[in-house]
Amino acid sequence: MALAKELAQAIIDPKSYSQREIVDEAFRTIRANQPLDKAELEDMDPFWVVSRHADIKEIERQPDIFHNGDKSTFLSTKEASARVAMLTGGEPNLIRSLVSVDGKEHKDLRAIVFPHVTPKAIRPLEEAIRGIAREFVDHMLSTGGECDFATDVAFLYPLRVIMTVLGVPQEDEPFMLKLTQELFNNADPELNRRRAELSPDEMLKSLWETTMELENYFKAVTEKFRANPTDHINSLIANAKIDGEYLNHRQMMGYYIIAATAGHDTTSNTTAGAMWALAERPELLRQMQENPELINAFVEESIRWEVPVKHFMRSAVADCEIGGQQIKAGDWLMLSYQSGCRDESVWADPFEFRIDRESNPQIAFGYGVHVCLGQHLARMEMRILWEELFKRITSVELNGKCERTISNFVCGPKHVPIRFTAN
Repeated sequence: MALAKELAQAIIDPKSYSQREIVDEAFRTIRANQPLDKAELEDMDPFWVVSRHADIKEIERQPDIFHNGDKSTFLSTKEASARVAMLTGGEPNLIRSLVSVDGKEHKDLRAIVFPHVTPKAIRPLEEAIRGIAREFVDHMLSTGGECDFATDVAFLYPLRVIMTVLGVPQEDEPFMLKLTQELFNNADPELNRRRAELSPDEMLKSLWETTMELENYFKAVTEKFRANPTDHINSLIANAKIDGEYLNHRQMMGYYIIAATAGHDTTSNTTAGAMWALAERPELLRQMQENPELINAFVEESIRWEVPVKHFMRSAVADCEIGGQQIKAGDWLMLSYQSGCRDESVWADPFEFRIDRESNPQIAFGYGVHVCLGQHLARMEMRILWEELFKRITSVELNGKCERTISNFVCGPKHVPIRFTAN
C-alpha cells in the first residue's frame, strides 16, 4: 500500500518546508503508520520514503548497494530529470559533486580534502575564526539592539569563514552568497535568480544559468591556483590529481561548487535556527551563560533541530531488505534526515529543543562514507560564535515574524528578527 497522496505531496512540496510544522506532522504520521513505504505521484518516478533513524543509517552504511549517482541525488520530476540528462550528456545531476558520485571516484575525490578538515587539521584555524566571530558579534551589537539575525549574522559569518578557508577574496563574498541562495532556494521568489514564482522550465533554466556562472568563476580560480599554489582548499582542488591526471571538468567544478555553497549555507541555516530557538526560550540563554561547558551540546541540538539538508536520494543496485520491506534493484529512495532527527524511538521529546540529552546521535550531517566532509569545521565555527556572543548579550527575544525558505532540499530560516540587550 502506497503512502496517501496528501502525505506524499506534503513531504516533497517546497512550500511545506517553509512551514516546518506541516512536514513534521506528515512525517510523524508516516513514522507511526508507514515508516518505509512508497510514494507514487504522477509526475515523479515512485520512490521509497525512508523516515526512521535506524533505516536511514542502515542504507547509508551500505554504499555498495545504495548508490548516490545512478539517478538524481535530489527529488526531481520525470520531466526535470529528462532535461538534466539532455544538458549533461546523460548524467542524472547538473553538478557532479561528492554527494552524487560513488565507489572509487567518491573515495578518490574525498581524499583530496579530507586530511585538511579533520579535527586536528582545523585546530590551527581557531584563532582566525574567533577573530571573524568577534567581528560579526561587534556588527550585531552595533545595530542598536535590533537586527535580523539571519541576514545580518547567520548568512554572513559562516560565509566569511569558508571563503577564507577556500581562498576566495572578501570582495567576492556577496557574489558567492547570491549564487548559493539561487542554487538551493530556486523555488523561493525572494531568493531565486528571477526573484519571482517560477515554472518548472524556468527553475531548471535558472539553475543551469547559476551553475554556468559558478563554473565561469571557478575557471579563473583554477588558472590562479595552478600558477601560484597555496594551502587553501581551492588550490588543493585546482592541483589535485587522480591516477596521475588532473580532475576532469565536471569533477573539478562540482568540487568547487559543493565546497563554496554547502560549505556555508548549511551552517548558516543551523545558526539562524539556533538563534530562533534561543529567542523563544529566555531560560536557555541564562543556562548557557551559567554553564558554558554546555555549548557543544547546544550546537549539537541545534544541528538536530534545524536539519539544514532535508533529504538525499539513493538508488538500489541489488535486491535487499530494509526495515522489513523488500527493496528491488533500481528502486529510488528518499532519505529524510528531518524525519530521522525527529524519530521518537531515538529521542525523548524530539519536538522540544533540549540541551540536557544524554546522547544526541543526530544524522543531519549524514552517515557512513558520505558523511559531511566539513562537519568538524561547521561545529567549530558555531561553537566559537556562541562562545563570543553569550559573553556579550544579556537578553534576546523575537522582534517580529520569523520566515523559512521555500525549498525541499537545503533550507532553513531566512528571517529571524530579534531584540536584544548587551553588556
